[in-house]
Amino acid sequence: MGLIHKQVLADSSVITLDRSPVQEHFITVTPQKGETPDSLFRRAGEVVHALGGQVISAEVLGMSAQDRRWLPDLARAIDGTGLPTGWVENTRAENLCGLYIWIASGMTVTRVQSRGRVVGSLFEDAAARYCRLTGLLPADTSRDRAEQADGILRWMDEVLTGQGLAFSDVFRTWFYNHDILDWYSDFNRVRTRFFEEKKVFDGLVPASTGIGGGNAADAALEAGLLALSPKARGVEVYTVPSPLQSSARDYGSSFSRAVEVAMPDHRRLYVSGTASIDKEGRTVFLDDTRAQVRLTMEVVQAILQSRGMDWADVTRSLAYFKRAEDAPLLGTYCRDNALAPFPVIVAENDVCRDDLLFEIEVDAVQAK
Repeated sequence: MGLIHKQVLADSSVITLDRSPVQEHFITVTPQKGETPDSLFRRAGEVVHALGGQVISAEVLGMSAQDRRWLPDLARAIDGTGLPTGWVENTRAENLCGLYIWIASGMTVTRVQSRGRVVGSLFEDAAARYCRLTGLLPADTSRDRAEQADGILRWMDEVLTGQGLAFSDVFRTWFYNHDILDWYSDFNRVRTRFFEEKKVFDGLVPASTGIGGGNAADAALEAGLLALSPKARGVEVYTVPSPLQSSARDYGSSFSRAVEVAMPDHRRLYVSGTASIDKEGRTVFLDDTRAQVRLTMEVVQAILQSRGMDWADVTRSLAYFKRAEDAPLLGTYCRDNALAPFPVIVAENDVCRDDLLFEIEVDAVQAK
């Protein structure tokens, strides 16, 4: 049976899924008051080296364009080799930023290379083969934004094919769209057309996050995914509906509210980026961030509880506020409602609608 352990190392949250001989560590590092990016990255390196294992991926959220100079230091601190890294820029306002690292021991993690760079990791255990791609950027940033989005999706498919996988194996995607409010509807049209071509709607529609954010290439978007191919019985991947919201496909967004991966010894739940949207797909609580936070957290909690989970089972979460000054409202909500502590990185990002002021995505794990 898988066992889950929680600890704090170098003031960072570490949640370990122990499935001997395999161990996975989910690490969340957020800045201390006034901490600089280079210090944050060194502290993350201390945690990684204390735990051992191999890095599957790193996600850096909320950095500014001026912080790009620290990218080589991040790789050296954490891994020292080609590191699959998602780098999402904003302004680092109020020092709202953080670093999430996924590492594993007891199994081989192989770097996935494409077009001359590392774009992800391939790894496997007795149950399945997995692929995590992160930090994918368009090859030609001079093309219009819709063409860049189409190119990213086709590149994802190309990389998966090269690893013996298919887009039908994808169960989670991330899209960080620069100036998202200017072209999110165009992005949705491109994604839907690609999904139709690949017959995604005939099978599993991935959980997803579509959020604003810049990148180190000043491209239209940056993307990533998770995919798996089962090797053993008892491995199932299926969509999970939201008890308090309708399907996102009802209003033209091609993603599932959540996806669960059931393994012989544990379950993993991936909740898509979730915001203050009612069952008719309308934004509710306009201009009221506190109320949007409340509804969003209630929606996510309902999804967790529908799968027999709660906030104590969360291993990773990213929270996005349209306005940095509203960020304390998340902590206030959690305290007022006595939620179990969970790791979270908070950043300032535009959400996919101008009237949405808060969004959160959540991963959770529970042993059987």
